[in-house]
Amino acid sequence: MHRFANPARFLRLANVALPWLAALAVLSLAAGLYLALFDSPPDYQQGDTVRIMYIHVPSAWMGMFCYTAMAAFSAMALIWKHPLADLLARATAPIGAAFTLICLVTGSLWGKPMWGTWWAWDARLTSMLILFFLYLGYMALANAFDDPGRGARASAILALVGFVNVPVIKWSVDWWNTLHQPASVIKMGGPAIDKSMLIPLLLMALGFQAYYFVVLILRARAEIAAAKIGTIRMAQVHAAGQGD
Repeated sequence: MHRFANPARFLRLANVALPWLAALAVLSLAAGLYLALFDSPPDYQQGDTVRIMYIHVPSAWMGMFCYTAMAAFSAMALIWKHPLADLLARATAPIGAAFTLICLVTGSLWGKPMWGTWWAWDARLTSMLILFFLYLGYMALANAFDDPGRGARASAILALVGFVNVPVIKWSVDWWNTLHQPASVIKMGGPAIDKSMLIPLLLMALGFQAYYFVVLILRARAEIAAAKIGTIRMAQVHAAGQGD
């Protein structure tokens, strides 16, 4: 783990993986969208509105995945003091927030024709909204201190405490009587939806996952470059002060 915490080594590996991940994202999303829009059948009850599922469900999965990754990076930053881990957690936060917002918006668009309302204080919906606020709180807290180290510690603690919400989201439909339908893909006994819908759904999920890693690498690269520039400028200021 310590080997991969070196920024230079991380960048070498990331630069090799980036074009492959970008190609995987483009191909998976293109195939998934084509199958979702033109090949998969309409639902016998929901009709064509079921096609919202191909964006809504993968974005919900990614919202939870990104928060899990952010919490794991935060734990590494707190325990092993790896600055790269904190950097990756910070880079993950806006990506996860975007996926969670997409999930909430598409869920609202799907809920109106199915439930007759744009929003309900359903356990799944409410816990997903809390996840979105946790992302916003993490990003605000990380930048709330003049000392970056204090901001990193405070936001990392929030990420770890807030992680308890992730299993709540996953199991909320089983623990409480909610409007939201129970799990139909990740469940005991295997998926409960037909292959004609499952394949494009999984392709979209794969595309979203690859997209996350592409954006994560790009953001991490920019943050590492900014940190190097900041270090050089501080050294120049220090050298100028000594010269005076």
